[in-house]
Amino acid sequence: MSSSVQASPVIVVGAGPAGLAMAACLQKEKVPCIVLEQHDHVGSSWVGHYHRLHLHTDKAHSALPFFDFPKSYPRYPSRQQVVDYLNAYTRHHQIQPFYGQKIVRACQSDNGWEVHSQDTVYRARSLVVAAGYNREPQRPTWPGMGTFQGQILHSSAYANGVAFKGQRVLVVGLGNSGGEIAIDLHEHGAQPTLAVRSPVNVIRREVFGIPFLTIGILQKGLPPQLADALNAPVMRLLTGDLSKYGLRQPAEGPVTQIRKHGRVPFIDVGTIALIKQGLVQVRPGIERFTEQGVVFSDGRAEAFDAVVLATGYRPNVQSWLEAGEGVFGEGGLPVLSGQALSQARGLYFCGYYVSPTGMLREIAQEAQQLGQLIARSHKQ
Repeated sequence: MSSSVQASPVIVVGAGPAGLAMAACLQKEKVPCIVLEQHDHVGSSWVGHYHRLHLHTDKAHSALPFFDFPKSYPRYPSRQQVVDYLNAYTRHHQIQPFYGQKIVRACQSDNGWEVHSQDTVYRARSLVVAAGYNREPQRPTWPGMGTFQGQILHSSAYANGVAFKGQRVLVVGLGNSGGEIAIDLHEHGAQPTLAVRSPVNVIRREVFGIPFLTIGILQKGLPPQLADALNAPVMRLLTGDLSKYGLRQPAEGPVTQIRKHGRVPFIDVGTIALIKQGLVQVRPGIERFTEQGVVFSDGRAEAFDAVVLATGYRPNVQSWLEAGEGVFGEGGLPVLSGQALSQARGLYFCGYYVSPTGMLREIAQEAQQLGQLIARSHKQ
């Protein structure tokens, strides 16, 4: 049962980068808002990420609106520096989220939107969902998983490789988390192996000293196939033929992959060099688990002490948001992010578009667009 009722012109769900950026942009437009956060701190996904993580996009293009990263930070800030930046951003804009508010239901009401937490009902004319693209871990299952004698954990529960020294560790998935966790395991004295089921686009974080993000911005107006065709010779030169190491290249290039499927390519920060040196092994997808390890899809059986599932996340907003038909598309993603929805008046999403020019840059642009859009709608 809800014990209290609160009202505000706008409710923002989430105090990660997107929610904080929205609060700052609404503040600039002089539109009051309430920010609801289920944890007891801002930037919870960044707080929980593995320690070795750095931004894969450069700080010059990754700052949130009206507040730059400190000059003293490196080009690619660390996880802790991003956490510190988000806390400084919150203080700078005097944002005061309501912490410990887990949303159980949000629905349209006569005058806008009604959001129910575990103990409060919030009412607003407009609702901005900024709960995070990487909100809920995806944990696939395989036959025999329950018989495996070792540890199985999702990458969201992986902090560092200290506990895995000397162990054979299978990392499932070659996304950006999987690739960097493999490096971290190697650096802590483990023996990492990557299970890579699907073909993968590999790009470098920098090309001849230029951040790949900058190239993506310059090529933003080009058709994705043309951008991929222009980039392909340089990518081949920098990365080489990876098929002999067990990594297949997809038919579509990285820019096409992002724009068409919303999937970020693998941004290499050192994993490929370890693979080429034989320090990180590559295997195909998993067919089943055994007591001692796994059997891969090529029939090879290997023993492992632990398995890290770097199998990604999903937004899963539908678990609490009753938004009606046509709001969500493939994989539970909203059909529009950073724009007004014709399907649901007063409902907006921020931070749900995977951009070839970087998620934080996209969040900053979306938040400013939505701040202006909501301010105009509230004057009508």
